[in-house]
Amino acid sequence: MSERPRLRAIEAFPVEQDGAQMVALRDPAGYTASMLLLPMPVVEIVALCDGAHSLEDIQAEIMRRHGELVEGAQIERLIATLDEHGFMDSPGFARRRAAHDRTFRDAPTRPAAHAGGAYADDPSALRAAMDACFQPPGGPGAPRAGAPSGSPVRGLIAPHIDFHRGGPAYAWAYRDLAEAPDADVFVIFGTCHAGMADPFALTRKDYETPLGAVPVDRDLIDAVAARAGQDCFASELAHRSEHSIEFQAVFLRYLYRAREITILPVLASFAHEAMLGGRRPEDDPRVPRFLDAVAEGLAASGRRAVVIAGADLAHVGPRFGDPAPISEPEMERVEREDRAMLASITGGDARAFFDAVAADNDRRRICGFSPIYALLRTLSGARGDLRIYGQWPDPQAVVTYASVTLR
Repeated sequence: MSERPRLRAIEAFPVEQDGAQMVALRDPAGYTASMLLLPMPVVEIVALCDGAHSLEDIQAEIMRRHGELVEGAQIERLIATLDEHGFMDSPGFARRRAAHDRTFRDAPTRPAAHAGGAYADDPSALRAAMDACFQPPGGPGAPRAGAPSGSPVRGLIAPHIDFHRGGPAYAWAYRDLAEAPDADVFVIFGTCHAGMADPFALTRKDYETPLGAVPVDRDLIDAVAARAGQDCFASELAHRSEHSIEFQAVFLRYLYRAREITILPVLASFAHEAMLGGRRPEDDPRVPRFLDAVAEGLAASGRRAVVIAGADLAHVGPRFGDPAPISEPEMERVEREDRAMLASITGGDARAFFDAVAADNDRRRICGFSPIYALLRTLSGARGDLRIYGQWPDPQAVVTYASVTLR
């Protein structure tokens, strides 16, 4: 055990268990499937596992705060439990991470990481669940064969919230796509929830789903990587367990069950970094170079393309760091601010969208900040229609989302 134990960069959020307030730990990078619930007295000890405090320092700090000596063996057992489940920055975790990374690198395809959890892994059950997403009153109705579609769909913004919570919102976006002229390739920009060192990450691995694999367009990937003038695969491991692209791949495979499609899967993480640094996304030359490479690669390919952003909107409430549950008036305020921001999206204005989020330093924690900006920047001049706006509340959190079609 390290003399100065350090907790990894993980998610911590409040929960209530049998009437008791606790804190849950979860790993957004997916190196452990465990979720640990910590009683509040234990949280203080875990918070001191920051790499700066020794075991003796932790004991002394708890004594200073509460006048109580916590036995060193008790702290050691706690840290050992956290380490066993993959939450400590330790040699044990380094071995765990290396094994997971090696498995991903060696795999010929990108496995369906969330099948059997966030959605059914049985093909029949999954199709039935996705059929239900289209059913009124929540859904838009099944796609109409031969329906007049007007101009071709150029882009979609669809949620990446779990299907059981936001499934009808996916259907509102994807029905427009089903009724539009067929596209050949789909560029999917997804949020990287765990963060990454690079603004974008590509992978050449086909995305598996219970309904069949969704192949990547390797020619287009190679063309984009060559044009972008940067290492587009340095953060490829972020694709391993990220769901924001996976959920779109599942919906595309469901929608296009009778013919082959290809995707260009792109994880994105740059807009929050720019905002927090007092910069604009284009101030990092890697961002415009990559997005120009996508647009130029699509134009040169002659392919019929649709650009998709797998993007949720606001994340508010104690689970995300707010001091108190969100009241009805606050939910109404969130909706007003979301809809004002959505006006910049339907107007096709990437700069105005960034400014709308940055105006209050992203107080609402817009989860799709990078993917939506990337879509708008790639589809310069596109105009959108808001199909549906929704909020999913629970006692500790509110997540909002929307579906937008761009032409």
